[in-house]
Amino acid sequence: MASIPLLIVPFIIFNLGLAGMLGGGPAGPWEQVLFTIPMMSGGDWSMTLGDLTILIALILLFVEIMKSTRTSNASVVDHLLSTFVFVAYLVEFLLVRGAAHSVFFILLVIALVDLVAGFSVSIRSAGRDVSFN
Repeated sequence: MASIPLLIVPFIIFNLGLAGMLGGGPAGPWEQVLFTIPMMSGGDWSMTLGDLTILIALILLFVEIMKSTRTSNASVVDHLLSTFVFVAYLVEFLLVRGAAHSVFFILLVIALVDLVAGFSVSIRSAGRDVSFN
């Protein structure tokens, strides 16, 4: 269970939005304002569903990078599953009309960073484990 890539969660959230399960108006669910906070400057700061989805993905990216620092046999499975998640993002971005959105592209880049960071951390830590006599 710990090997399941957490970046599948924003992927599922985005696809729920594509299926119309998250509501939204003519601009789609990603422009839907969730809340607005008045600032001391007089401006208003608004959080949209797209912003929240990206924020969730960034938090999960941090957790995924922390998971990649462990050295075990499960890390190989974790990297393999992260590769599958990235490929799913890429295929959907290229083939699904509704995925041609900036929110989905940012999620795709986050999945790529997770993939590259996971392999990089593993290679660096594996290099430290090898000793030559």
